[in-house]
Amino acid sequence: MTIRVALVDDQAMFRAGIAMVIGSQDDLEVVGEAADGAEAVALVTSARPDVVLMDVRMPRMDGVEASRRIVAEFGDSAPKVLVLTTFDLDDLVADAIEAGASGFVLKESAPELLLAAIRAVADGTQVVAAGATRAVFERFRERATTAPGAEYERLTPREREIMLRAAQGLSNAEIAEAEFLSEATVKTHVSRILTKLDLRDRVQLVVYAYEHGLL
Repeated sequence: MTIRVALVDDQAMFRAGIAMVIGSQDDLEVVGEAADGAEAVALVTSARPDVVLMDVRMPRMDGVEASRRIVAEFGDSAPKVLVLTTFDLDDLVADAIEAGASGFVLKESAPELLLAAIRAVADGTQVVAAGATRAVFERFRERATTAPGAEYERLTPREREIMLRAAQGLSNAEIAEAEFLSEATVKTHVSRILTKLDLRDRVQLVVYAYEHGLL
């Protein structure tokens, strides 16, 4: 299935370069471009992309507010937002993830890494720029104020084990090996965990774990 991608960045030349990279792939398609966050919300309405590549710093409306509005307006049918940033420890990145973005990559990343990130978020996997994972999510620990609520109590002991492994950044294959399960079983468990905790994807699961002091 072709992954539909929307590009949101205030630099036209940057968008053109990314569009060329994406257009070279048989399983990816650029379905629209926008120059700021306000245009991005309208673009999602008209083009219905699967993934939005969203610059975090833009005039008029930045990527944080645009991500928040897209998630609020489209709910469960919202596209996955992959934030683009120049700085791997940008405060706005943490804000964008909290607003509903599914991860971030650096603008200077190699094309192969960007393409892999698009496919990963489309598949529901968290994507955080290499080397920045702990620093970014530690910011959510600093904001932690409450213990897990009743929703956490609905998880079975096995689901809690798998949740923590997923929150630590392990892939389904790595969790399957550690828990002596099949990857299909792990995928089912993760899906149930997200549903019980009312979370959109794995990156929100990581945020939940840090915010509630589970890691």
